[in-house]
Amino acid sequence: MALFTSAAVAIEATEISAAEAGFFARHAKALAVLRSLAVSFLLALATVVVVELITRGSLGQTYAYLTNLQQPGWTTAGMFFLLYLAIDALIGRQHKAVLLVSPLVVLMGVISQQKQVFLTDPLYPTDLLFGRQILELMPVLVQDRPWTAAGLALAVLAAVSGLIALWIFAWRRFRPLTRKERLTRLAVTLPLLAGFVSIMDYNDFSWVRDRLKVFPIMWDQAENYRHNGFVMAFAINLPMANVQAPAGYMTDAIDKIPSKPLPAGTTHRSKPDVIVVMSESLWDPTRLENVKLSPDPMPVIRENASGNVFSPEFGGLTANVEFEALTGFSNAFLPTGSIPYQQYVRKPIPSLATFFRAEGYTARAIHPFSGWFWNRTSVYKAFGFEAFKDVDQMPPLAKRGNFTSDEALTKEIIRQADAQENPFFFFAVTLQGHGPYDDGRYKKTDIAIDGKLDARENRMLASYAQGVKEADQSLKMLMDWAKERDRETIIVVFGDHLPPLNTVYKTSGYMQGITASRKGSAEQMKKEHETPLVIWSNKTGVEKEVGTISPAFLSYYILKEAGYEHPYYTGFLGAVHDKLRVIDRYMLIDAKGNATPDWARKKTLDPLVRDFRFLQHDIMFGKQYGLERFFDSHAELMAAGY
Repeated sequence: MALFTSAAVAIEATEISAAEAGFFARHAKALAVLRSLAVSFLLALATVVVVELITRGSLGQTYAYLTNLQQPGWTTAGMFFLLYLAIDALIGRQHKAVLLVSPLVVLMGVISQQKQVFLTDPLYPTDLLFGRQILELMPVLVQDRPWTAAGLALAVLAAVSGLIALWIFAWRRFRPLTRKERLTRLAVTLPLLAGFVSIMDYNDFSWVRDRLKVFPIMWDQAENYRHNGFVMAFAINLPMANVQAPAGYMTDAIDKIPSKPLPAGTTHRSKPDVIVVMSESLWDPTRLENVKLSPDPMPVIRENASGNVFSPEFGGLTANVEFEALTGFSNAFLPTGSIPYQQYVRKPIPSLATFFRAEGYTARAIHPFSGWFWNRTSVYKAFGFEAFKDVDQMPPLAKRGNFTSDEALTKEIIRQADAQENPFFFFAVTLQGHGPYDDGRYKKTDIAIDGKLDARENRMLASYAQGVKEADQSLKMLMDWAKERDRETIIVVFGDHLPPLNTVYKTSGYMQGITASRKGSAEQMKKEHETPLVIWSNKTGVEKEVGTISPAFLSYYILKEAGYEHPYYTGFLGAVHDKLRVIDRYMLIDAKGNATPDWARKKTLDPLVRDFRFLQHDIMFGKQYGLERFFDSHAELMAAGY
């Protein structure tokens, strides 16, 4: 019996020992996994720190980026962490991902930092489409900062040597992942990464993205990169980079586009002065249903209405409307969500400015805000304007609320016009109408609101309507001045987009939501995207019955009103206009008002639209095969040194 008892005790002791060993083994394995995860996160955090140090050039700003919970520093580190885990799982060895991803991201950070030194802007995804710019930057760096260039060369050599050494070390020392570990990591990380990618479309509001403190600031890329950090801001801009040549684009395709050999010239005995005013958020608030405004805030605009502009935007992105109005090109042919002023205007582009300059005009842009906003300083130069008078280039102008008043800007336009001897083309962008339309913006509002709005919405609408009234009065001031001039003066005024009135639209029943739809019937889209248009001459009066047109056709009407004929504007673009009035990303509307929704997805494309798309791509991104034939004024200026 004693023998059996001793044996039982021994067996029990052995089982306990085995259980303890298994426990300690599992515990050790769990600790190893935790250590591996901790190292991966620290490597992810280190990547973010290094990249931000390089791009910001400031330890304090980098520290603030990671410690300010209103910025997505930790979100960025978390995304790198998930990315490293996923790539490690695919490779099958832990901590190898950092050797693949970090050098690439750091290199991009260095290029961005150097681009900011020489070209002000950070690196955009679209810059990768123009690699020539990056290559051209290097000789400039060597010539202007030889010691920096030498230091960079040594740093690159050291980095490559160090990277090779790390790869050898990693291959020998980094632990391989088991099949179970790899599958577990992929099962966890891939859905999270896919979910994050899905919420990064800045065209749609995302509650999750908002909670992660990732805020797309598309109108100010400097602030976009400062707030979101280099990697996150670069990722936000990625949808804009995919600019592919339309199928069939080649030299022959451009050569086959018909053009009328009309001589450049004017039917007028003297060249008229032209003033184009894009009025910020100008819209007719009396269109609101179940709401009455008294008195009419825009009697002058209503009396002199020529038609409407079909804005491709709503509540913002003014620069996209401006791009169409000045170039005669269309946002419909560009990637969804892109902003050509920020992403694509990297070289001289034909515009109204180059046309008028070729005709002996002075071409000037005027806007009472900083030139960096929407990258206007660089863009206007690329468009051929001789001068851009921004807030720093003008005398102090009176404000209404937070922004320069329309009245003050109009007086400044008149002052600059009176100082001109040669015919001139002015393109001005107002600021007073910019949102938000909060309480206290104006001490007193003159427009009474009666309707089914709550008190806050009433005050918001009254504030906005007051701005419309003052824009209307400013137009009257400009027209009264022009009526006293001997030289013919053409004035064009249009709104860039509907104002961001938030719940006013929904409460009044004007829209289903608080913002305009991107897709819908022609009637709905016009309702939610039309802004007022005035084309007026002090000699011939109002150009009537223009109807509703895309901003891209404004150049056609402006030059037609001025009496000019030109192979592009009144030839090819005129032919497009004869058939179509609206070219939107999701809808075409022809001269009879018939709509073609989702036209871009159809198997066959209208030949005019196809050729229009070819020509725009050719000039903006291609070889400019059609420059001399369709934009001879611009080509002549380019040959003369612009």
